[in-house]
Amino acid sequence: MHRSPYRVRDVMTRRVVAVRKGARYKEIVETLHEWKVSAVPVLAEGDVVIGVVSEADLLPKEEFRDSDEPLGLDQLRRPLDLAKAAGSTAEQVMSSPAVTVGVDATLAQAARIMAHTFVKRLPVVDAEGRLQGLVSRCDLLKVFLRSDAELAREIDREVVEHLFRGTGAEVHARVEGGVVTLGGHLHDASLVPVAARLARAVEGVVDVEWELDTEVTSASRVP
Repeated sequence: MHRSPYRVRDVMTRRVVAVRKGARYKEIVETLHEWKVSAVPVLAEGDVVIGVVSEADLLPKEEFRDSDEPLGLDQLRRPLDLAKAAGSTAEQVMSSPAVTVGVDATLAQAARIMAHTFVKRLPVVDAEGRLQGLVSRCDLLKVFLRSDAELAREIDREVVEHLFRGTGAEVHARVEGGVVTLGGHLHDASLVPVAARLARAVEGVVDVEWELDTEVTSASRVP
């Protein structure tokens, strides 16, 4: 039985295509085309991730192909792209340092990294920076594929039994479409927001609602 929170290692893709830092430009393009991906990690010795090369990193070579034409002001303000246009290896055109995530990071941590850096996928590395896999936005959503029955069991174990044992409360969990409904009889209304936070912390839960036969029934939905 899995216990929340899930870690990146639980959902990441372990079979990852990557290129070495000395990979030639055309080899990189062929790799992207063959594997139908838009970016690949760049590896140094020991499979350490030192950067990522994407279609955007490769495109300046085509954009600045007309070298006999004078460069415009906008182009001159883009020295990094001009340098990439002249590059011929992965190390010369990659974006570095690579934005990565550790294998033991939580899914919430990975999601925040993606949101703050505006990337769709992250190379997953171990403590030494060696490539272990790849995690994408789609991978982070896998937890919402957990069955209602599995979620209900975890809610019973991690919320109901943990929080309400010995309180005289008679609380039970029902899950439909990932939405948890906690019903029954509850004496201490102060436990409602605590239970809501614990239930929402379970990976795969969409929302939490209440059906109680106490004085807190008027708050059937906890914000």
